[in-house]
Amino acid sequence: MNCSIYARVSTKDKQDFTNQLLALREFAAKQDWKIVNEYVDEQSAKTGEREQFQRMFADASRRKFDVLLFWSLDRLSREGVLETLQHLQRLTSYGIAWRSYTEQYLDSTGIFREAVIGILAAIAKQERVRLAERTKAGLERVKREGKRLGRPAASVNASAVRDLRACGASWSEIARRTGLARATLQKACTGLRSLDGKF
Repeated sequence: MNCSIYARVSTKDKQDFTNQLLALREFAAKQDWKIVNEYVDEQSAKTGEREQFQRMFADASRRKFDVLLFWSLDRLSREGVLETLQHLQRLTSYGIAWRSYTEQYLDSTGIFREAVIGILAAIAKQERVRLAERTKAGLERVKREGKRLGRPAASVNASAVRDLRACGASWSEIARRTGLARATLQKACTGLRSLDGKF
């Protein structure tokens, strides 16, 4: 199988990725995997916006390799349980197998491939449910505290708008001057009668 390696060190760790690469190369050789690419990032994994990480996924989508080997799950991503599992599911959707060097149970290359993928999918689903529940609970708490959700209402001086209209200013011009949306201005002025009868 053609194998790609992903290695990462954080700039805060002051570590060298060389040890990771040496161990991963040796492991791949023992599996008779041919290493075709090595992707190395030297930055935090709290976001997926990493140059080599993105390049790896682009190559995976084009099936440029068959299996991705990485040191550990937290070297692959530290974005959270759901996001990390979604990265693995994305690789699977491309037909790419994956293997963690230090976590033997994170292996989609062996005979328990379907079981491993199924378990991770179930965990990801449960995490999505938990996230939705936390969001709902947070919104309900905010409502109980009497806080208003959404953007604050725009303040419109209807009298000033009426004066501008009386001077011949169009709704678009007034919107530009006030920085308010035309619909907001018109709604605030509902019930007012302009001199030209166009509200």
